[in-house]
Amino acid sequence: MIRYLRIYKETIRNSIAQTATYRANFILGVVVTLLSNIVFPLITLLIYHSGACYEGWTMYEVLLIQSLFSVSNGVAGMMFSGIVWSTMNYVAEGTLEIVLIKPINCLFYLLATNFNISDFGIVLGGAVIFGISAAHIGSVTFVRVLSCVLLFVFGISVMLGVMLLMAATSFKWVQNSRIPEMYESVANLGNYPQSIFPKQIIAITSFIMPVAMVGFFPAAALLGRLEPWMYLTIIPCILFLLFGIGIYQYMVRLYEGVGG
Repeated sequence: MIRYLRIYKETIRNSIAQTATYRANFILGVVVTLLSNIVFPLITLLIYHSGACYEGWTMYEVLLIQSLFSVSNGVAGMMFSGIVWSTMNYVAEGTLEIVLIKPINCLFYLLATNFNISDFGIVLGGAVIFGISAAHIGSVTFVRVLSCVLLFVFGISVMLGVMLLMAATSFKWVQNSRIPEMYESVANLGNYPQSIFPKQIIAITSFIMPVAMVGFFPAAALLGRLEPWMYLTIIPCILFLLFGIGIYQYMVRLYEGVGG
């Protein structure tokens, strides 16, 4: 375990060192990312200032959901989202053997080497919106904060599981760039209060593809609006992660060369 932690620490140092080499590019990227993060909050502001609303939710409550969604995506972008494109390129070029001959677990190596500090701007932008929103929702209890953090972690696990599943398809379906696009379309449902959707959609985003855990459930926990049944969504989150890890490892064992 200590060896793996040291390796991961070194990959983070390398990522930061590479970014530091092109400081202007990094700073510009962060600025662009921060500006792009304004889009969703801006839409929410326009909706509420025009007299419309998401029924049963105040503007700052919705912004809280969207800020947690942004932070989750930023953390995923830094830690593991790159594994999808990395795996896709390795398989398409037939160079995954370079990874497989290393004296370390293939999955861990790809996760570690795809750490990307450049997505820090997304985390920063989401954190700023979170701070502004949290300042307008009143006081919260320690239990609410703890529940929010717990569900936030499970939301990250869902995203990791999905990324691994998408990456695993690369072994048999080369250059499948449309799958991440389809996932993003579904994942964006976690940007909104789930109560505005029909029950069928809520069932999908809570238990089948639990993207509601990415933004909505942690925010609901912090706001004290988490219903008892919502804790059951932790189960599909865990299953999603375990399934993603299992399928990815299985597809690595089936790897036979160029094009999977």
